[in-house]
Amino acid sequence: MNYEEVVEEARKLVSKADASGIQDHLAVQFNVTGEGEGKFYLELKDGKVSVEPFDYNDRDILVTADAKSILDMMSGKLDIVNAYLTHKISAEGNLGKADLLKKLISSAKVVEATPLAKVFSNKKSKFRRRR
Repeated sequence: MNYEEVVEEARKLVSKADASGIQDHLAVQFNVTGEGEGKFYLELKDGKVSVEPFDYNDRDILVTADAKSILDMMSGKLDIVNAYLTHKISAEGNLGKADLLKKLISSAKVVEATPLAKVFSNKKSKFRRRR
């Protein structure tokens, strides 16, 4: 995976997120090491999220890791705190704001699961237990 593909995959992952309920500001710069090496940032501002292939000099958090770890983290496959504690990623800056990133990632998983959840919640089960 090259750098452009890493950034595009990161955009795709955050496009599933519902950031409308998050009014705080968060800027995370990701420094990708190894295959796909480069820098990009994620910014959460006024309930909108964007990913751009640039440095973010006034960032809240700087995350450094390989592309797989970063993308796994952004997709929710890799827990942010666990990734940090097991040294799969290194992070510096205002790590208290990492909760906003977790909230954003969680909202992407909820948005992704919503259509199927709605199908089941709107239908009454035909298999009810009779007493």
